[in-house]
Amino acid sequence: MQLSQRPATESDLPFLLALRQESMGPHLAAAGLHGSSDDFMLRVMHRFDCAQIVLADGTPVGLLKLLREPGQWHVLQIQLSEGVRGQGLGRRLMEDVMTEAARAGVPVALSVLKANPAKQLYERLGFEVVGEDAHEFHMTNPFPGRRP
Repeated sequence: MQLSQRPATESDLPFLLALRQESMGPHLAAAGLHGSSDDFMLRVMHRFDCAQIVLADGTPVGLLKLLREPGQWHVLQIQLSEGVRGQGLGRRLMEDVMTEAARAGVPVALSVLKANPAKQLYERLGFEVVGEDAHEFHMTNPFPGRRP
């Protein structure tokens, strides 16, 4: 499967809202956080300037929001459609981010809901929990080119 990315546009908003509800709704509910459609849209619009549509063989299947700051990169959102989950695409996306970050010499940070099993993937990729709040673990990979 060929992965590519393109900047998100306003015409992608229906896809992104549906993706957010499908991919994050169950995890938010498990965390006791029940978002409305307005809440989901606010999250979709947050840092929309960083939003990249993930394409598999030219078809939109996900979202990656990556904030590239000088001292650290932050994965703001990564979501994949249900039909492509479990095929290693999330791992490939994260490995690409980590490779780019290693070239830039910066660590990568992210937050993950405590009820989200993606935390296990991030740990396999070398991320470590550096903090937490009531609902999320805050993780970083200080050496993005190095994996356990």
